[in-house]
Amino acid sequence: MGSGTLQKTTTASEYPQFVKIVEVGPRDGLQNEKEIVRTEVKIQLIDMLSGSGLRVIEATSFVSSKWIPQMADHTEVLTGIQRVPRVQYPVLTPNMQGFQDAVAAGATEIAVFGSASETFSVKNINCSIEESMLRFEEVVKSAKERDIPVRGYVSCALGCPYEGNIEPTKVAEVAKRLYEMGCYEVSLGDTIGVGTPGSMRKMLQCVLKEIPPSALAVHCHDTYGQALANILTALQMGVCVVDSAVAGLGGCPYAKGSSGNVSTEDVLYMLHGMGIDTGVNLAKILEAGDFICNALRRKTNSRVAQARSRML
Repeated sequence: MGSGTLQKTTTASEYPQFVKIVEVGPRDGLQNEKEIVRTEVKIQLIDMLSGSGLRVIEATSFVSSKWIPQMADHTEVLTGIQRVPRVQYPVLTPNMQGFQDAVAAGATEIAVFGSASETFSVKNINCSIEESMLRFEEVVKSAKERDIPVRGYVSCALGCPYEGNIEPTKVAEVAKRLYEMGCYEVSLGDTIGVGTPGSMRKMLQCVLKEIPPSALAVHCHDTYGQALANILTALQMGVCVVDSAVAGLGGCPYAKGSSGNVSTEDVLYMLHGMGIDTGVNLAKILEAGDFICNALRRKTNSRVAQARSRML
């Protein structure tokens, strides 16, 4: 083997020293549960997560209860949690009504949710991509006036349940729009979990031409078991923010058979094993995972939690 080949071998220095975990379980993870989760359970889950060292916990979604009944208690949840200093509790606000309700409830950070797929945009938020961007511009402008930071999401970044493959240029276009209108961070979502390290790399290469890696996050679902590999690829390319859900909660209501988000426990186990700092206590995340799984009367999707339970 020549020395040139050896120099290309991956080393620890190619990965970031610190990775920020954005916990999306209480919102993205619970929003598609068929049975309504009691408000006090949601509040206790967030409070348990708040004590784990996480710096960002997506709390709820200020959307119409007609569309997502599970989030009808958004105000009660946001006002009921014990806020910990230096922890952000962003909430999803798809339009001005949601934004105004969120501000009234005390929101200090919000998120807007776009799509790289026209069909998914219509099915998910009932408007075209262009229409969604115009809505978001109004929301982001109002948030800026109140010094409220805004995070942006791009769904279907690696595939759509209706359109199949999505061109990386389309992902880059939507992500750039969100970034330029004022989103401090843009999370690229593999909504149906079809991505592989190859498609992740190709998509990120395109997006990174428009947005610096410091302003990007990845949001991977684990439908095909590729989430951790996809995250590793993103880290190699300079992304330092990863969305995940405790116990692997969640799924996509518009993609039959789509499994949940990558589990926070599994992401932490991988990162800590690589010597990458997260500031998050895995044991406390496991406790929170046990709590919500017991409340939902189901088994965890976290492989780490499953392995730990077999060892007890």
